[in-house]
Amino acid sequence: MAVTYKSTRNSKETATASQAILKGLAEGGGLFVPDSIPALDVDFNNLAKMGYQEVAYEVMSRMLTDFTEEELKYCINSAYDEKFDTPCIAPLVKKAGAHYLELFHGATIAFKDMALSILPYLLVTSAKKNNVKNDIVILTATSGDTGKAALAGFADVPGTRIIVFYPKNGVSPIQEKQMVTQKGDNTAVVGIIGNFDDAQTGVKNMFNDKELAKIMDEKGFQFSSANSINIGRLVPQMVYYVYAYTRLIADGEIKAEDKINVVVPTGNFGNILAAYYAKEMGLPIAKFICASNDNKVLYDFFETGIYDKNRDFILTTSPSMDILISSNLERLIYRIAGDDSDKNAKLMEELVVEGRYEITDEMRKNLSEFYGNYASEEETARTIKKVYESDHYIMDTHTAVAAAVYDKYVDVTGDQTPTVIASTASPYKFTRSVMEAIDGKYASQSDFELVDELNRLSGVKIPQAIEDIRSAEVLHDTVCDKSEMKTTVCNILGL
Repeated sequence: MAVTYKSTRNSKETATASQAILKGLAEGGGLFVPDSIPALDVDFNNLAKMGYQEVAYEVMSRMLTDFTEEELKYCINSAYDEKFDTPCIAPLVKKAGAHYLELFHGATIAFKDMALSILPYLLVTSAKKNNVKNDIVILTATSGDTGKAALAGFADVPGTRIIVFYPKNGVSPIQEKQMVTQKGDNTAVVGIIGNFDDAQTGVKNMFNDKELAKIMDEKGFQFSSANSINIGRLVPQMVYYVYAYTRLIADGEIKAEDKINVVVPTGNFGNILAAYYAKEMGLPIAKFICASNDNKVLYDFFETGIYDKNRDFILTTSPSMDILISSNLERLIYRIAGDDSDKNAKLMEELVVEGRYEITDEMRKNLSEFYGNYASEEETARTIKKVYESDHYIMDTHTAVAAAVYDKYVDVTGDQTPTVIASTASPYKFTRSVMEAIDGKYASQSDFELVDELNRLSGVKIPQAIEDIRSAEVLHDTVCDKSEMKTTVCNILGL
């Protein structure tokens, strides 16, 4: 059955999977959503005997129906190879009463690699399928991890350019060093004076700029996105929840059809939305536990039904979650509004104009599978130290937010359902925050001294991604004001 994609803000705008991947964003700022989610009609016991690549094909072939088997298998096998430091791609590790799904074994040691390793292949294949002659310009805003993973994925890919904007003072030192040392003749990295939401708004405005699109087309360019608003990012993320479930079966932790919970440290809402879509496909998930840091706009939304970004933006030790406009939540709002694009468009307009919107009681009833909570900076640090001392397992700050929220959930509910926690980044990516949480004595050490100390404490090999930046040269030093983003893009592309 062919799956068609339509805009969350205009149900008349439709696209095939490959067209939706190419465009990234629908007209008028809408997001592409599937008109239906097909059942994953494969026995879970059979899936449990498959490797990651095979599970990926079973899930993705049902969602990306205009790709041939040969095209999709080429994309999957090109993405999930020795770029990952383990053949199982996403190991499931049982520690401290939960199952940690380690999504950071790719080239840039964050979960974004899981989708951004495959997106360039999906995009280039989509361009060929649709006879696109222009170079594709990937325009992306990052809160820390998407940027490097996208840069690594698209570096020197023929027919593409990539421009990444990040908040100059809103990412970790290692995240910044990873981006500004990126090689590749087609790559550009720009720090903005502003926060992630400013970067994301600037990028969305350029996508919706008809005059800019016309000028670019004349010069042989067109925009696409590597952010999680692109369904070419979202569909590959569904895979690892299905894979985690099959690992639990293979490990004898559950039987096929048993329910599980998932806990996801959440910023832009793409990662947890992928789990929700996996459930729609038939994965037996009981509860989606949405974990926020001190920027708890999502926790407040699940508590009150009011989404309100009118608040202080807080810089935390889990910077990839320092977000007040969770773009992918729009896809869930559209769903709980009964796939009503007019109702959804009105709410999104309220968010732009007033900075807030409120959903109806009827819509709130459709959120009963979600539980939201948040972890303060102190709780996050305490969780890192606690799990290190109890299980000799060192997690990054984002994973610690999820673990702290999971503890709160169990305290409140007593629920003992087997639970998968999405572990979204290597602790090596946030060494300073992680090591200072374990012991304050590390505050005086340099970033790379801390890397060596983390290696000694954890016994986990220092990832190649970290070794690569110890002495890497800074290749990108452009900084602009948030108001100058369009001008900067025009300069980079020579428009």
